[in-house]
Amino acid sequence: MIFLFAILFIALVFFLLVIAAPKKFNISRNIVICKPANEVFEYLKFIKNQDDWSPWKKKDPNMKQSFQGVDGKIGFIAKWEGNKDVGSGEQEITRIVENEVIETKLRFYKPWHSESDAYIKIKGLDKYNSTIVTWGFSGRNKPLSNIFFLFFNMEKAVGDDFEKGLENLKKMLEE
Repeated sequence: MIFLFAILFIALVFFLLVIAAPKKFNISRNIVICKPANEVFEYLKFIKNQDDWSPWKKKDPNMKQSFQGVDGKIGFIAKWEGNKDVGSGEQEITRIVENEVIETKLRFYKPWHSESDAYIKIKGLDKYNSTIVTWGFSGRNKPLSNIFFLFFNMEKAVGDDFEKGLENLKKMLEE
């Protein structure tokens, strides 16, 4: 009888964790870059340029990369396979609105399978000849795996990487 109550208790706790765990996420950071929006956009629409400022390339400079399609155009896919810090996956350009936004689909295969929507938004500050760049991604946490996010602060982990990347981007574009 005690065993049955223990199993029911564990099942109830597990069920409550699944219900309480976050089902969606949206993480973003932004920075002001002292360059006109059209110049910033023209640089950012090319996925290959992320190698110059993204913190993930620095985590594994030897990662294997391959590309399909025309960079800077809808349908372009960048694939990577790296060490445990970057895993493996691909990024596909899904939408471009000139001087406003580049949207991509991120598909991660290692260390675990997941899919997210990533974006880089650009907004010009005309009177300052500067641009606000917002880098982020959003998605859904599938039931069961969403329990992990009760114990892992993705906002901080990914947000810190976004901040580092945006700082690198700012330094590079303002030189």
